[in-house]
Amino acid sequence: MNDSAQTQQETYMYPHIEPYQAFMLPVSDDQKLYVECSGNPDGIPVIFLHGGPGGGSNPMQRRNFNPDLYQIILFDQRGSGRSLPHAWEPEADLSTNTTWKLVEDIEAIRLHLGIERWVVSGGSWGSTLSLSYAETHPERVLALLLRGIFTLRKEELDWFYEGTGAHMIYADEWEKYVAAAGPDVKPGGYIQRYHELLSNPDPEIHGPAALAWTTWEAATSTLLPDEQHVDDVQNPSFATTFARIENHFFINQGWMEDGQLIDNATILEEHGIPGMIVQGRYDVVCPMKTAWDLHRNWPSSKLSISKDAGHAMGESTTMSQLTRYADELAELLSQKS
Repeated sequence: MNDSAQTQQETYMYPHIEPYQAFMLPVSDDQKLYVECSGNPDGIPVIFLHGGPGGGSNPMQRRNFNPDLYQIILFDQRGSGRSLPHAWEPEADLSTNTTWKLVEDIEAIRLHLGIERWVVSGGSWGSTLSLSYAETHPERVLALLLRGIFTLRKEELDWFYEGTGAHMIYADEWEKYVAAAGPDVKPGGYIQRYHELLSNPDPEIHGPAALAWTTWEAATSTLLPDEQHVDDVQNPSFATTFARIENHFFINQGWMEDGQLIDNATILEEHGIPGMIVQGRYDVVCPMKTAWDLHRNWPSSKLSISKDAGHAMGESTTMSQLTRYADELAELLSQKS
């Protein structure tokens, strides 16, 4: 579940900025994470968790946050972006790439930077990881700013990847996804078949599967067609990284119980963690019901439904509301300090 694709409409967000610090952080299992900091070194710390898993960070993800008020921290999760080793390499070992290892990595970044508590933000898979972290370490979370809620429930995976819902809306794109999976696959068997293809070290086998998997998501992520976004994900190394890591997480159900993140949202309520949620009304990748279920189990959270948006972070209504919510959180947290 990725976070890219940007519309050409007028969008409320902050200007592009460059990081004032970037470094590689060694963590467990011989992994090295690319981490960057931008904005105000003395500002409210916020860590942004990218989508996918496997999507990597990008400069647009800094732009929801006022750089005068926030210390903005981005990183590339295990195997993706500029972190090492890369998941696209044929010999890549994903066995230590799990939800809970990523939660440990976030804590390692916090400790390295000497941060006591921070805002945690993310969309799509980034919302999954944000909830996983916050429900594990609520004492470290000032607030959550989330988009396009995804919690790895079976019904969510089946809807988008197994032919129980999204294929009815994007029948043309679904046909390509089905064709790349090969013959004799029935609904409910596509994640497993793609796992077999993506695990094959032969690029003639895993390459077309990776492009089909990644293109299916890219083509369905925006309310209006965005051919540039689809073109952007055709890079073979990116597609292989993205598809391999996503499929690895999905076939293992994120190493959590079905519905765990929704059920445990009561932890956020009990700890009084402020929450801001932005959800596209017409999000086919991560349908609104999941955001609604989360909000109902975390009633003090705010939920804004973008009336003219799908899944992508860069759609104008969604991006603008995320920025407004970040401004609101900065004001709220400054009053508490």
